[in-house]
Amino acid sequence: MAANSPAPSSGAIAINKTKIIKAAVCVVVGLAIFVIPPPQGVHPGGMHMLGVFVGTILGLILQPLPTSAVAIIGLTVAMLTGAMDPSKEAFSGLGSASIWLIVAAFFIAQGFVSTGLGRRIALVFISWLGKSSLGISYGLAAADLVLAPATPSNTARLGGILFPIIQSVSEVQGSTTESEESRKKLGGFLSATANNVNAITSAMFATSMAAGPVVIQLAAQMHHPIGWGTWAIACIIPGLLCLILIPALIYKIFPPTIKHVPTAKTDAKAELKAMGSLSPKEWVMALSFVLMLILWATGSMTGISATTVAFLGVTILLCTGIITWKSMANDKSAWSTLIFFGVLVGMAKPLSTLGVTDWLGGLIAHMVGGMPWYAVLFILGICYVLVHYLFASELAQVVALYTLFVTVTIAAGAPAPVAVLTFGALSGLIGAMTHYASGPSALIYGADYLKTSEFLRVGIICAMVTTVIFLTVGVGWWKVIGLW
Repeated sequence: MAANSPAPSSGAIAINKTKIIKAAVCVVVGLAIFVIPPPQGVHPGGMHMLGVFVGTILGLILQPLPTSAVAIIGLTVAMLTGAMDPSKEAFSGLGSASIWLIVAAFFIAQGFVSTGLGRRIALVFISWLGKSSLGISYGLAAADLVLAPATPSNTARLGGILFPIIQSVSEVQGSTTESEESRKKLGGFLSATANNVNAITSAMFATSMAAGPVVIQLAAQMHHPIGWGTWAIACIIPGLLCLILIPALIYKIFPPTIKHVPTAKTDAKAELKAMGSLSPKEWVMALSFVLMLILWATGSMTGISATTVAFLGVTILLCTGIITWKSMANDKSAWSTLIFFGVLVGMAKPLSTLGVTDWLGGLIAHMVGGMPWYAVLFILGICYVLVHYLFASELAQVVALYTLFVTVTIAAGAPAPVAVLTFGALSGLIGAMTHYASGPSALIYGADYLKTSEFLRVGIICAMVTTVIFLTVGVGWWKVIGLW
């Protein structure tokens, strides 16, 4: 009988039990919160919105479906249950200037890759510092720092520009993923260093990671605005200190077996020679980059918004043929970001207006009540970093927790600029803690140069070191420059 049974139709729906379980967890947790009677001070619809939001965030963590699909489903549930008004709130995040800044920056990053300027910059630094494995790591760090302000897709920055160079240099030195001995020669060290350096540069500028513009928007919604220039000046000292220390620290705790790489410097010079002088398109890309940096840094004086500057850059690149509408339309990451982050930002705002954020903040404030504001800042800063073990995206955590942590810290007496900057910077530093912490981490892990245990060990050590630096040296620097 079984032999005569019809074969399953090719159009049959495949059932993945693991994904069903994950989806069920999201639904059950979200529903449990949805039906909780609203506490005092919370609008009757507040717990409904919180239930939908938490269920969506769980979906982003567990990923029964891709992130954008989870966001759309969460938005649909919010509208169906009345938690969000389709005509007012539901799509408000998609019109956010900060979200469109991120989208524009994805297109700008295309220019660095397509013109070869990003690779040229990295090769220049390796040609200067590439005599040793540690020198190469510092050369890559310097290149990342230069590229960071205009590439908020830190995945594109590391994956599209820097990691191909890491692979090339490693393979030339006989370091591949084929064996334990081979990967530890050089590739493992450079991969671990580049990933943790990328987290630092992501924290240094408002436009060096996708979460940065969202942080600025959330801070503005709390009436504590922070400009691009202020963020850059505030983070430059603790950031540079981290960039100096972290490669040396990883060299100590996860050293390469090859210490000297005499050919790397020579090879970089040879490749630069083969590339020749800057092409006209590279010149346009470079001048556009400098123009954007100047306008971003002087935005408080010129009144030109960061989003306007980014679209000016995109316009220049379009008019000069460096990028095309076809390449923009094919950039799935940019449009997925618009949907995913736009929906989440739209969801986050009602939580504040309905009193949920203030209520949760009050609960946490009660637990740390009576402590000096700096102690509260330090404790909550460490907690904010460690809780990222539950998240697979810096931006998902920003949308879920940034406003809450800032609100509690300010309520404890911390100066507002210190609070918004601290958790803004920490939102970048968390990106290398785990192999699922961010896009760059997933990319590095997928290259197989690092074991899971090595990735996690290096990640938590570096995250704690950089966090403490920002919570001590950073806060001290902010006092010097008059932020508090």
